[in-house]
Amino acid sequence: MKKYILYSMLLALSVSSLTSCSEDSLDDHSIIKSSQTEDNAFDKWLTANYINPYNIRFEYRYDDNETDMDYFNVPADYDKAVKLAHIVKYACIEAYDAVGGVAFTRNYFPKLLYTTGEFEYRNNGTMILGTAEGGRKIFLAGTNKLDTYGSTRDGLNEYYLKTIHHEFTHILNQTKDYSPSFQFITGSSYLLDDWSSDEGKSGYLTRGFITAYSQYSPTEDFAEMLSTYLTNPQSKWDSWMTSAGTEGASLIGQKLEVVRNYMKDSWHIDIDKLRDEILKREDDVVKGKVDLTDLTVK
Repeated sequence: MKKYILYSMLLALSVSSLTSCSEDSLDDHSIIKSSQTEDNAFDKWLTANYINPYNIRFEYRYDDNETDMDYFNVPADYDKAVKLAHIVKYACIEAYDAVGGVAFTRNYFPKLLYTTGEFEYRNNGTMILGTAEGGRKIFLAGTNKLDTYGSTRDGLNEYYLKTIHHEFTHILNQTKDYSPSFQFITGSSYLLDDWSSDEGKSGYLTRGFITAYSQYSPTEDFAEMLSTYLTNPQSKWDSWMTSAGTEGASLIGQKLEVVRNYMKDSWHIDIDKLRDEILKREDDVVKGKVDLTDLTVK
């Protein structure tokens, strides 16, 4: 009964509105306002440095459609987004340019980088630093913490750049699969969600995993292997292999060989040359050799 009455009331109001409108001239000014914003200096810089050369959008304005609503999020701070855009371009995108070629980067790097201000926190004590979606998008969280965590190379990698390399690896794997032999090297030792347990967070090197998160699944293991290798010097890698012991180091070494061959055979990329390029560029960033605020469009 209530639905019927409501419908009737709406119909009556509609008839009344039509009668009233017939007596007045129509206003030629639209009440619908455009959501477009005028390009600022950062937008113009992004067009010149991301869109024109790579067809990549670096989206720093908050967008509900691109945000995971299961988590609390805040918009990225403008000034910190400017810095992050410079860092990603110089230390990641242009590193792939230098070793893999501009065509490789243009063809395979995701076409959307979407940033928010805060990391996404889970109930199990872990947090999401970033995600990749269907080869199209990399989501980067924690932009507003860049000054806190990005002042050293280790911090920059742990919270930002390693995430990009990890997610880009997933995208490459979706385009060309790696050898199935990889998943059998430590096939019975994956822990799924238990990687973040007390057991999972200790002793993973001796079990043949380069990080605790590598234990989640073979696909995450592969991405962690490559991204961790690319963002750490050989001295640190050697130290980890010592801690892994003979058996653990052997398992990790077998995985690294599959990763190395995959990047060489599928993408014609030498991961040692790529690592040297990435680390050199990261050092430039943390030593202040790169102007992270310049929005001059050349």
